[in-house]
Amino acid sequence: MVKTRLSEFVEQDLDKRKGISIPVHASLLERLLVRKTACTNLHPNADDEFSIDSVGPSYRIIGEYEEKFRRAIKLDEKPIEDPLIVEKLRPHGYLLLNGHHRWAAAMRCQIKKVPIRIINCATESDIQTILEKSKHDKRVAIDLDEVVFRDPSYPYLEKKAFTFFFGLRFKQRIRLGVPALFYYLAKHGYDIWVYAADYYSIDDIQKFFKAYSVHVDGIITGVGRSDKAETESEKRMKELIANKYQTTLHIDNEAILETHSKTNEFEDYDIDAPEEEWSKKAIAIIEEIEKRGGKT
Repeated sequence: MVKTRLSEFVEQDLDKRKGISIPVHASLLERLLVRKTACTNLHPNADDEFSIDSVGPSYRIIGEYEEKFRRAIKLDEKPIEDPLIVEKLRPHGYLLLNGHHRWAAAMRCQIKKVPIRIINCATESDIQTILEKSKHDKRVAIDLDEVVFRDPSYPYLEKKAFTFFFGLRFKQRIRLGVPALFYYLAKHGYDIWVYAADYYSIDDIQKFFKAYSVHVDGIITGVGRSDKAETESEKRMKELIANKYQTTLHIDNEAILETHSKTNEFEDYDIDAPEEEWSKKAIAIIEEIEKRGGKT
């Protein structure tokens, strides 16, 4: 596709799906079995910079991918190794979450099928249901990639608690003490919300923590990406969460930030402890916060 044709194609596709297509959760079987799909079965995301007219796709990036794909085809190699991250659409097809430029290059190279990984993201209705069911007015927000997950070479890891089969699909390891920290938080009336810039399926995250006998309430992934504009739905979800909780503890690697929605006041507590005692120190800080009852 030349530049004008690509722009026209994206515009027409977005217009065709407007008011008709909605993202839905895919079944476990579909997520396991569907590993490839036709390029024509993939649809650009209206909220991605790729599809925003004032920003638009990078034809330089598309050209680089196109050159790479054509070279691989000539050598009889797989042109696309890493799967495109997608979400299921109703009534048909998949919504691109990550991989728009590779998809465009594949279309221009006339590659019929591309590898995909289907994930289930939290929807606005999912968030509303979580908040309606919750009886708590305080929560914890913690980053999965930065705080919870660790490289397999990290010296202080929890012992694997999930099945071999699940471990083949979900390779992340968990920091020592995180299950104990989450257990303590849940026991003391905190809803636990986990966030990640990377795209994970909420089903996998739920199963991951369930294997460690702990529960997480809210799971929001794909946040804070530079190639992704904040949607109106995401803005509403943020507002719903902010209005629900009076107190939020933001747990980082080095500190815990306690914020209060009514007063906009905050307290900052350093987690000054050796790595192997990180969770123990975090729990001690939260115990102190609990003893003084928080601010009103």
